[in-house]
Amino acid sequence: MGDNSSDTMPSPAKIAAQEDALLKQFFAEVSEVERDNEVNRILSCFKLNPFDYLNLSFDSSIDEVKRQYRKLSLLVHPDKCKHPQAKEAFGALAKAQQLLLDPQERDYILNQVNAAKEELRAKWKKQLKKDTASKLKSLVTEGKFDQEHEQSEEFQHQLKLKVKEILTDQEWRRRKMAMRISEEEGRLKKDEEETKEMWKRKREHEEQWEGTREKRVSSWRDFMKGGKKVKKGEIRPPKLKTEDPNKSYVQRPVKRG
Repeated sequence: MGDNSSDTMPSPAKIAAQEDALLKQFFAEVSEVERDNEVNRILSCFKLNPFDYLNLSFDSSIDEVKRQYRKLSLLVHPDKCKHPQAKEAFGALAKAQQLLLDPQERDYILNQVNAAKEELRAKWKKQLKKDTASKLKSLVTEGKFDQEHEQSEEFQHQLKLKVKEILTDQEWRRRKMAMRISEEEGRLKKDEEETKEMWKRKREHEEQWEGTREKRVSSWRDFMKGGKKVKKGEIRPPKLKTEDPNKSYVQRPVKRG
């Protein structure tokens, strides 16, 4: 008889479905207190650290992120959890997963994590210089002592705090830059509006000037035809004396008695 064991083996899709069923069954038995505690934990997380929301270490893989999200989202799902802020916690988890699945966002966060590690490592090296015994141990173990230190709870706690500090500083810089950009855009918009208003007034002035063109031309023509009329009481300026063609001067008025 042939071996039919391969025919009876469940498919990967069936295995995944069974795991989901077991997971849902498990969380159906979780107490309301545990659900509420998880909601409170999520809502107290540092907002700029998606790893914190999912309660994962910084070196977690993409698959671990997905598994953890499924687990926690079932725990705080608004349909299962009666906590008044369950929906908010559920949304925070979804956003955290989205950030960590986005290559650009994930790289940005991990770059800040690496920067934090470098600062802590530099600090650790300074401490080793002062502690001769620890320095010798580090040299003898060929780096294993340093690795153990970075895996310790103390280092992980310091790393979490340092990452929080760096992310906060970067966010502050980003907001400050956004504010400066907004202010500059506002200034440029104001200058543009003032320029438009200036050209509008200039155009209106030119239109008004052009509108009175015929009137001005007509007045000038009348002036050229009739000459300037002497108003009553006005003294006309004396004419040039023309008897002597070689002299051009103005004859002063002679008073007559």
